[in-house]
Amino acid sequence: MSTSSLPTCPQCGLDNTYPDGELLICPDCGHEWTAAATGSATDDEDSGPRVIKDANGAPLADGDSVLLVKDLKVKGSSTVIKKGTKIKGIRLVYDNGDHDVDCKTDQGPFILKSEFLKKA
Repeated sequence: MSTSSLPTCPQCGLDNTYPDGELLICPDCGHEWTAAATGSATDDEDSGPRVIKDANGAPLADGDSVLLVKDLKVKGSSTVIKKGTKIKGIRLVYDNGDHDVDCKTDQGPFILKSEFLKKA
């Protein structure tokens, strides 16, 4: 593979990747994957956007109301969002790593992982 034909990193999206044996490595985020996995990832992208699911496996959609399934400490603050907090009008985010739900609570706006939410 020439450097011009190397795919971008599936995790961070940067194109500073290099081959190491059968693996492709992104020095920016440290993600490693096989060239075969790159082909299957592009096939999945062609079928449409990924489905974001809650803690119980139910698919989420923009505008849904959700409940927190555990207490979440807010990074860089002493604030805690309590288990059972109802969040209305979520917005799904597909390009922010594993934090895929944008929402507003009484404590302020947050981007949360869908694994800590369940559909209300």
